[in-house]
Amino acid sequence: MSRKLGSPRSNGAAVIRCAIYTRKSSEEGLEQEFNSLDAQREACEAYIRSQKAAGWIALQAMYDDGGISGGTMERPALQRLLADIAAGRIDTVVVYKVDRLTRSLHDFAKIVDAFDAKGVSFVSVTQQFNTTTSMGRLTLNMLLSFAQFEREVTSERIRDKIAASKQKGMWMGGNPPLGYDVLDRKLVINEPEAERVRDIFRRYAGLKSVHALKEDLDAAGILSKSSVDRFGMPRGGKPLARGALYLMLKNRIYRGEIVHKDKAYPGLHDAIVDEALWDMVQAALAENRVERVTRSTAANPSLLAGLVYDASGDRMSPTHANKKGTRYRYYISQSLIKRGRPRASGEACRVPASDLETIIDDEIIRLMRDEELIHEVAGPSSVAQRKALIMQAVAFAERWPSQSPSDRRAIASALIERVVVAPKEVALTVRLDAVPHVTAPDLDIRRLPQNLDGPTRTLSLPARIKRTGMETKLLIQGPTGPTRRNADRSLIRLLAQAHRCRRILDRASHDRTMTTLAAEAGTSATYFTRVVRLSFLAPEITKMILQGRQPPELTANLLVTQGPPPTSWEDQKRRWASPKD
Repeated sequence: MSRKLGSPRSNGAAVIRCAIYTRKSSEEGLEQEFNSLDAQREACEAYIRSQKAAGWIALQAMYDDGGISGGTMERPALQRLLADIAAGRIDTVVVYKVDRLTRSLHDFAKIVDAFDAKGVSFVSVTQQFNTTTSMGRLTLNMLLSFAQFEREVTSERIRDKIAASKQKGMWMGGNPPLGYDVLDRKLVINEPEAERVRDIFRRYAGLKSVHALKEDLDAAGILSKSSVDRFGMPRGGKPLARGALYLMLKNRIYRGEIVHKDKAYPGLHDAIVDEALWDMVQAALAENRVERVTRSTAANPSLLAGLVYDASGDRMSPTHANKKGTRYRYYISQSLIKRGRPRASGEACRVPASDLETIIDDEIIRLMRDEELIHEVAGPSSVAQRKALIMQAVAFAERWPSQSPSDRRAIASALIERVVVAPKEVALTVRLDAVPHVTAPDLDIRRLPQNLDGPTRTLSLPARIKRTGMETKLLIQGPTGPTRRNADRSLIRLLAQAHRCRRILDRASHDRTMTTLAAEAGTSATYFTRVVRLSFLAPEITKMILQGRQPPELTANLLVTQGPPPTSWEDQKRRWASPKD
């Protein structure tokens, strides 16, 4: 009669249900009739038989993880083992060596916790440890520390070997890209596929759009590389996705190079794409990247991206914040991004993008209308040529505000060397040699010269950073007057709410209380009282707010919290009609 597992035997000894766990990191040799997993299991079974007198029996279930690293918990057999332990089906786990179970101290702590929760012990055949004792735990922790150290050292050696091999141009494995096969661990050209790659590059050079390229390739029936995996299953041979096309068009393997950590090294394989075609494709990709960032349909283009620096020389990157559905754009210093603070006290670290771009726009227009500067740019040329350049510059200044964001971004990149934002000024450096190019009547944006090495002119624009109430820092123009800014949406919404409350008040009967009026407006009585007063602002003040000409101190928060505005319109204008220094 069969005996149920876990019940006492006839001699009174309890049955110890033993699960054997085996693991091998690589798949090499697993196809053999007797492999490493079999050897581990055989040794564990022999050890369990030696403990037969203590009631040990080996469970028939097999927990084998082949070709999986011990540095991860995501192993199918290990997860089944832990599930069976949680279900109470196992009393002891037997392994050949400790590092077969895990090579991570962190993971080992998790596994031991799972064992302890169910009273399961852990035994290593070759090391004979038992986690039910404190000494066994200490010894196991020490062993695992060395196992983890060995794993990390091995990983470092592998990374160093890969880096050294790639620097020598060696192919380090993986799926070969379309156009190549692997022979003796080297990339060799597959000519039919290589011609397919060249055709894809030529098509993109003509279309200059990956979206259009995909449609063209799908219509032509051009597919990805097809192969058979190690299990004999077909792989690939499908239409190329847009993401795959982007990667292919930028893959320097097709130029006969091997890339490691953003550095390219001459490869031991032959190139498929020649230099002229490669350069043409990369130029088109770069142009499309700029167009995507600054296209005319963009809601919030960053026109000075890559051109703005703070006083310490750190680049200021475009960023934005969303508040109550409104996007606020800024240029922010890398020192603030990386360290959470500027390099030095008082440095400009965050400025509103629209204010800075407005100042630069105005200065570009002023420069193009500066005949003395244009004469300097013209150099030793005829009078007719000088007059023509002056007229071109004036025409450029007139059409500059109506240019599309993508064109303005491209022109700014050619004309401006850098913009430096300091606490009390903005320094604009322009390339004088770029003026004839950007003002040309037949201007081709795609062929604008970049990074000209000719003379430059640096202009210092008085400006300062100022905080207004609880709002972020604003860039304010200096002695020449306030910068033209976009209208403040918060102020405009507040004025609209004030006039709505005023209409409710005007049509209310005499018996209605302020509380009922506020309820109709959807506000509290206190807020209703504060807001309705703003409907009596002087028309000049209201017009100034709508046009964005108010001083920076005049914010929505200030109008609501500072108390009633002056009843006299003249007093209001004296308080708010001019900016405060």
